[in-house]
Amino acid sequence: MTRLIRALGDAGADRRGGAALSYPEVGATLHRPLPAGYHHLHRTTRVGQGRAVFERAGAAVTSWRLHRRSGMRVEADAPHAEPGGEVSVGRWAGRFGVEAPCTVVWTVADASRTGFAYGTRPGHPERGEESFVAELRADGSVWFTVTAFSRPACWYTRLAGPLVPVAQGVYARHLGRTLRRLAT
Repeated sequence: MTRLIRALGDAGADRRGGAALSYPEVGATLHRPLPAGYHHLHRTTRVGQGRAVFERAGAAVTSWRLHRRSGMRVEADAPHAEPGGEVSVGRWAGRFGVEAPCTVVWTVADASRTGFAYGTRPGHPERGEESFVAELRADGSVWFTVTAFSRPACWYTRLAGPLVPVAQGVYARHLGRTLRRLAT
């Protein structure tokens, strides 16, 4: 099968003329190792079994459905994740909330993996990158992996200190459970 990986051009410059990314290690969630000086996150959740589950999982991941069903507000300039696409992910409680502007930095779509990564833009409370990938393994099992590297970019995430990585881990587990419900 043909493997399709699409990524942003030179050092994350947005081809659409949008805002620059707020970190230099663009694409590190795809190419590894994750860069030093950041908190690293790697969570894998078993979603189910079989190609149909994999296809539903991949569609939910790349269409923003997973993020929306997990309780996030998503404003994207395209219906599916694509390199250079701008997206703002947020959570609100009444008048209070957080908006997190990002740019999709890479996508993958092949016979065994479907997903994308987005990187932070100025105004995001963190600096770094996060990927969301559904994978069909040789035994037919379907897995979802969230990989990220991040560090505080504003006063309130610096003040929150070690609580931010804990919250990110909780959210990654929530995404895995949500995807399991969506795909099975």
